[in-house]
Amino acid sequence: MARCTPRHPVLLALALLALLLVPALRQWLTASMWRHMVLQYPLWMLVGALLAAGLSPAARVRVARWNAYGISGLVGAAVVLAVLMVPRVLDLVLVSSSLEAAKCTALLLAGAALWVSWRPAGLVVQGFFLGNMLPMTAVVGQLYIDSPLRLCNAYLLDDQARLGQWLVTTAALLAVGWLTRVAWWAVRRDAVVTMT
Repeated sequence: MARCTPRHPVLLALALLALLLVPALRQWLTASMWRHMVLQYPLWMLVGALLAAGLSPAARVRVARWNAYGISGLVGAAVVLAVLMVPRVLDLVLVSSSLEAAKCTALLLAGAALWVSWRPAGLVVQGFFLGNMLPMTAVVGQLYIDSPLRLCNAYLLDDQARLGQWLVTTAALLAVGWLTRVAWWAVRRDAVVTMT
């Protein structure tokens, strides 16, 4: 049976990166507001996470020095995601290749930061991060749904409302998923305590 080495996630990241750089796919993803934010953003972050998964042990130690309890990485990822939810940013990245490159780089770094920060953060810091990010995502989504005006010049009003529904739904599903994981962990911990 083949051993999973750090090279495997890096190779997968490079393959996904090559796919995301195909002009036709990029155009399809950014042609719709909801695909732009709900599909393209996570895919770039996945590339960053896979690259981070391939870090050497020495590189992980160096990263851990400035990322105690995952706080620096989670704060950085939160800032990137907050900025990239601004409607004006969505418009600008469609007309400027340098801003598009900056957006993709920021998403790569955010994905890498989430990967190296999530486990060290522990449940308390994870809860604090999600407790800030998920309500913000849901509020932004609701604003997109309720706004009678187009907030992005590049996208139609119905596409904006569809993105809002996706953001609200995604925030709710992530919250339920994380809380389910916490409940499972608590039940398992109690079972171990009871057995001992």
